[in-house]
Amino acid sequence: MKKFLIGSLLALALSPAAARAQAGHEYSPLVEKTVNYKNWTLPNIKTAIDEDLRSMMAGKKLVMVVYFAPWCGNWRNEAPVAFKLYEKYKDQGFLVIGVGEYASLDQIRQFFGEAGPPYPIVVESESRDDKTQTAHYGYRQLTGDTRNWGSPWNIFLEPAKVNAKGDVLTEKAWVVNGELIEDEVDKFIASKLGPAPATIKAAAIQPCKDCK
Repeated sequence: MKKFLIGSLLALALSPAAARAQAGHEYSPLVEKTVNYKNWTLPNIKTAIDEDLRSMMAGKKLVMVVYFAPWCGNWRNEAPVAFKLYEKYKDQGFLVIGVGEYASLDQIRQFFGEAGPPYPIVVESESRDDKTQTAHYGYRQLTGDTRNWGSPWNIFLEPAKVNAKGDVLTEKAWVVNGELIEDEVDKFIASKLGPAPATIKAAAIQPCKDCK
């Protein structure tokens, strides 16, 4: 079953054109926006230890921070794509960091299954009542995201270019106000890191299809 789920995720990730033809997606282009993105310290779902974003980015060349709600259908659509891109480019200095929103720790853990997430996951909020109080909500408003919950929401950071001190890491950044368009984002990552090897290594990830 585990191999079947991993294979299914890779099959989904490898077929972006087919995915675009399906209903229920919220694809959005990669655009540079003024966001005034700030450093944060949030608890890791595996260790419960607070993680500092600047520290997490150390030694990396490109970081994608994706905000998601585990119950969101659009995040379930994007999860295999984020997984594939991470696996494809992680050896070249690419890191994905997930920020869980509007759901309990148990719901977030359930989404990734027994194997857990293949990349770091931290939590900003644990209730839907927190929606308008999160930094995530503020960034969405600033970048023109008009969706209700804004899951997923993606921002790309280049550690070598962010401010070394102060709350604000960067004034401008490349963001996606919705689901990633895989081929577009793949080309963007390759432009920053160089082409990836032809083969993609498998990893253990089992996102839950029926999370609520």
